[in-house]
Amino acid sequence: MSEVVITGLGAVTPLGGDVPSTWAGLLAGRSGVVALRESWAEQLPARIAGRLTVDPAALLGRQKARRLDRCEQIALLAARQAWADAGRPEVDPERLAVVIGTGTGGVTTLLDQDDVLEKEGVRRVSPHTLPMLMPNGPAGWVSIELGARAGAHAPVSACAAGAEAIAAGADLIRLGRADVVVAGGTEACVHPLTLAAFAQAKAVSTRNDRPERASRPFDADRDGFVLAEGAAVVVLERAGWRDGAALARLAGHGITANAEHITASQLDGQARAMRIALREAGLSGQDVTHVQAHATSTPDGDVVEAAAIAQTVGGHPAVTAIKSATGHLCGASGAFATVAAVLAMRDGRVPATRNLDRLDSRVELDVVTGTPRHWLPGPSMVNAFGFGGHNVSLVFTPASRGSAR
Repeated sequence: MSEVVITGLGAVTPLGGDVPSTWAGLLAGRSGVVALRESWAEQLPARIAGRLTVDPAALLGRQKARRLDRCEQIALLAARQAWADAGRPEVDPERLAVVIGTGTGGVTTLLDQDDVLEKEGVRRVSPHTLPMLMPNGPAGWVSIELGARAGAHAPVSACAAGAEAIAAGADLIRLGRADVVVAGGTEACVHPLTLAAFAQAKAVSTRNDRPERASRPFDADRDGFVLAEGAAVVVLERAGWRDGAALARLAGHGITANAEHITASQLDGQARAMRIALREAGLSGQDVTHVQAHATSTPDGDVVEAAAIAQTVGGHPAVTAIKSATGHLCGASGAFATVAAVLAMRDGRVPATRNLDRLDSRVELDVVTGTPRHWLPGPSMVNAFGFGGHNVSLVFTPASRGSAR
């Protein structure tokens, strides 16, 4: 089977409009979580979110942006960044594919246009509504931008979608269906309905007085996640098809389903995904030196994942939870964690977990806190789990110089 490497990275997050600014924010320990100032937020139990630092519509141009939902806009921006970072590879369009996952797609377009229909009538509904709200819209627009004709795929697996997209992209390469795949995730669903729904489910933090302190993965005093928006995209390539420097190797992935409860985390399902990824990579848990945890800051979810990591990998790797800085990017979170894992390998530094004042006694892991930890890059695991019982684990190893050749 073909070896799969990562050659380009792109991201638009609450810490920055591109990869360098986002990475600098993570290493500096900054927070992208802010108070919501919109009037509609005043009635909500949770009035905080991770908001973008840039206006994607302005970057794309207003005329183009008006035909795209916000999740499509930022997916396109992140894909452009990743493509440029990879050196804009000259690939046969029929050997180039796109896989962009999302949890909700253009839900804000759907809700906003429903308001237009009710208040102003059918003739005021935008003719662009359907391509703006469909979850495959981001993948479609990126494929059009790049001329990718080997497929435009769109995993919709809640908060596991971005990681599943990267796994699916690797499979396309290993099956010989593409030489290059642009893969990742996107989400932009900060809206009164989604925030109200998460609050009713008691899933989000209500620390409205100190937004930057609200997302607290693994902390004993955590009270829920912080909804955030963002996109992250990587360029995957079949090693050897062209001259080019690889950033990391995607050594293995595991995908499982809990098949038990629609929202609850399950230790067995998560552990099985990790074991499958390790087996595919030809590694054992003892080989893993770093884990980018899913760790959203929910009371139950963090403990289940910590137990699954300890059971499968052990307590020795350096574990970090970057949602403490950005909030939860939902469908983009696994792709963003992948970007962070690759950068940690490149720079030999693992970002610290913010707001971890008192480690939950049930978390028997070496969680990085305070300042970034220097490390000798080695095998790294990225976890992403989603409502519906979706579990995805990715295993990356450092790429030797020239390994993309």
